[in-house]
Amino acid sequence: MLSFSTCWNNSRHIEGDTMIDEIVEMGFRNIELSHGMMITKLPGIQRAYKDGKFNCVGVHNFFPSPVEVMIDAPDAFEYTSHRPYDRKRAMDMTLKTLEVAAQFDADYMVLHMGSVPMPPKKWTKRLTQMVSDKVDVDQPKKFNKLKEKFIAKRAKIGPLYYSRAIAALEEIAEKATEYGVKLAVESRSRYEDMPTETEMIALQEHFKDNPIVGYWHDFGHVQLKNNIHLLKHEEWLASMEPHIIGSHVHDVYWPQRDHRVPLTGELDFKTLLKYIDPKLPHTWELSPTRDKGEILEAKKVWELAFPDTLQ
Repeated sequence: MLSFSTCWNNSRHIEGDTMIDEIVEMGFRNIELSHGMMITKLPGIQRAYKDGKFNCVGVHNFFPSPVEVMIDAPDAFEYTSHRPYDRKRAMDMTLKTLEVAAQFDADYMVLHMGSVPMPPKKWTKRLTQMVSDKVDVDQPKKFNKLKEKFIAKRAKIGPLYYSRAIAALEEIAEKATEYGVKLAVESRSRYEDMPTETEMIALQEHFKDNPIVGYWHDFGHVQLKNNIHLLKHEEWLASMEPHIIGSHVHDVYWPQRDHRVPLTGELDFKTLLKYIDPKLPHTWELSPTRDKGEILEAKKVWELAFPDTLQ
């Protein structure tokens, strides 16, 4: 199922219904309501939904945005935080998002599960810069030493934050079951984020008897990890195939520019898409900087190449 996220044009609209209209006019009727949405836009979105202009396939936590957060910041409050207030605020906003999702008959809610206190500038960003400078090729021992140190440190401090994330997800799952909204735990772009791939496997195993919890594959995020040699994209996607409930589709300009228009970057979608049921949501999640004409051209190519996703 081809769908489109409001993250692309949210910032350019004051009213929610004009935001929806722009996406629908591009030929996308299935829409994901994304984070960073001011509550003042909600009435317009509700009008558009009531008028049958679009089908809400899902929402991205937090939706709408916390009123005290003036920028698009889906990680402003985390379940893993050492601050009890932040953990409570994250839970309260998530449960509100679930309520809104149910009002729009959404199939899923995308979740970020938090992070561990490791500065990305010292780790993920440093590895990315080394790849950009070809240190991984020219000085592989130097690159691998930092990577291995990163993985070991992340594994050492991760259990506390993983336990907080699991406890939060258990509470959220109870309410999600009542609403009938699936919980889509998203793959993240930074190894400091929760969960890592090892933690994602453990999380899916923890909830194996709960059909409300599943895996959300973000193509761009995973490719960023692929590019700094933390995983192999196709192998990871194949291993997670039984748990997938949908995906965020965007391309990557090597090594770190994600949320580019699909089919314009380095990703081999023809190979990767075979691991995802075409009837599941394939939600285009694009940067607001992307040109509408480029998106429409890519959509034409996509429709010819992957017609099964249009059903």
